[in-house]
Amino acid sequence: RRKLRTDVAAAFPNLSAEQLTEFIPNKEELNVIKMYSHKGEAVTVYMNNRNPILFEIEKALYPTVYTLWVYPDLLPAFSTWPPVLQKLAGGADLMLPGVVVPSSGFPQVERGTLCAVTLLGNRAPVAVAVATMSTAEMLAAGMKGKGFAVLHTYLDHLWEYGDKSYPPTLAPLVTNTAEKESAEDEEETEGKQPVISFSTDPLQHVDIGDLSLKERDTCAIVMGKEELHENRAAETDEDANAEVQREAEDSRTPQEQMDALFNQCFFHALKCKVKKSDLPLLTSTFLRSHMFSCCPAGQQLDIKKSSYKKFSKFLQCMQQQKILHVKELSKGVESIVEVDWKHPDIRAFAVPEGFSSASAAQDSKNEDRGQVYHAPEIIPLYGVSAKMVPLFQESGHRKGSILSSSEVRNIIINYVKTNELVDETNKNFVKVNAILCDCLLDKSEQDEISNLKWDDLLSRCLERLQPLHQVTFSGQEPIVRKGNIEPIDITIAQRSSNKKVTIIKNLELYGLDPQCVANILQQKVQASATITPVPGTKDRVQVQIQGNQIHHLAKMLLEEYQLPRKYIQGLEKAPKLGRKK
Repeated sequence: RRKLRTDVAAAFPNLSAEQLTEFIPNKEELNVIKMYSHKGEAVTVYMNNRNPILFEIEKALYPTVYTLWVYPDLLPAFSTWPPVLQKLAGGADLMLPGVVVPSSGFPQVERGTLCAVTLLGNRAPVAVAVATMSTAEMLAAGMKGKGFAVLHTYLDHLWEYGDKSYPPTLAPLVTNTAEKESAEDEEETEGKQPVISFSTDPLQHVDIGDLSLKERDTCAIVMGKEELHENRAAETDEDANAEVQREAEDSRTPQEQMDALFNQCFFHALKCKVKKSDLPLLTSTFLRSHMFSCCPAGQQLDIKKSSYKKFSKFLQCMQQQKILHVKELSKGVESIVEVDWKHPDIRAFAVPEGFSSASAAQDSKNEDRGQVYHAPEIIPLYGVSAKMVPLFQESGHRKGSILSSSEVRNIIINYVKTNELVDETNKNFVKVNAILCDCLLDKSEQDEISNLKWDDLLSRCLERLQPLHQVTFSGQEPIVRKGNIEPIDITIAQRSSNKKVTIIKNLELYGLDPQCVANILQQKVQASATITPVPGTKDRVQVQIQGNQIHHLAKMLLEEYQLPRKYIQGLEKAPKLGRKK
């Protein structure tokens, strides 16, 4: 505790002796825990009174928002617009166009200085960030580019570990009478009309204590532009405001435009495409079959061109707003399990011109037949285990390195040639040295085997590496999972009255929606098909259809969906066809 107090005093010299004693008390319980921040980094967290007060990354101490609400002047502060908070909480850094330029000027900071981020009109910090450039460099860059690397925000996982209280409402500091009068005039102006509003994207509602503003999601960065801020009070004429709106929309970066397009298609799909009976719904199916069909003509959704980079991060952001709930129903496969259709953002969304609710409903009916399924590309991979490190370290690999079978083969061949281990009398054999002996031979074999055939050498090596596999779905980034991929499992079970049913499991691993497969099978074979929980699991589901339908399943999976036979288990249980007379 004494060392921590010394470290805090060195890190935050603005704290007085009394504040330091209050901050790190002598007698109250102080807990130290390990957890993950919203960026997924492992951090050491110091807890006091059930709230995290400090977190440590690489021996550097940082205050949490709970601490900054008590000591709001602990760090130099920069203000941004309320809608930007949602982006920051989702893992984005603070860009300079989103920073509000105060009339008194910015605080003077250097690159690497720890700063607080506040919302306009409230001095209570909502984020902790590191400046990526000095104040002079920010102004010289014309307030463009990344200004702050965000470490922690209100609403992130670290904040959730505390009592989840809201930021207090702290009035901005007023340094002189002129500023005070202008601040009062500004409050009057803001009371009469909204700051800026855009009419293309769904409404986002931010409630921070007494601060409650409704703004459009995609104006988050644009609204921070200095010229808009300076001219805001002067532009009272409606035509002038409309011009500013159009100009602002045109000035959005391609990334902001893609973010806006994803928001539009997301709300459009939830409002018009997805029904409660569709849940649980694979996230890949939701993107491919629902959101893509909501994209306006001439535009194309591309998650890599958005600020989210991954569709899972986009859905996490929507989940933080409590619009939907995403769950991993099977290993490595996420599904949407719940949607709040009463959420204000879904209700407020207006279907864009060119789309109609009727056509959307018709599209929803035709989805199962109209969507084109592309079988995922599955590549077996291998991870270097601790026992195999000596064999792979010469090629620059270490424990946990991921390799393909061809890479493993090349590494072994190079190792054998470099160490001159090819048997001179018979080049089909490789001499076993100490490293090969320890890595590839069992204890009982070490005294008996001195040579190995090339094939035996390579197969032993692959067997002793950690099995992994990479799955790449159409239009998505590759996913690497541990172990070998489970095959689609088809079994025949007998029910009462000697009736047989066909049960299909693991469809989700291959990007197939179980409900969609059940619907198609039901239409093809004219038999009842249902979705039931997999026995012994909480969240996984299986398709169950009356009768032995393996012939139909084989045709659908092998011919229509083009899935390799090696990933389907149970096709041999198909009923034998009678001989034709």
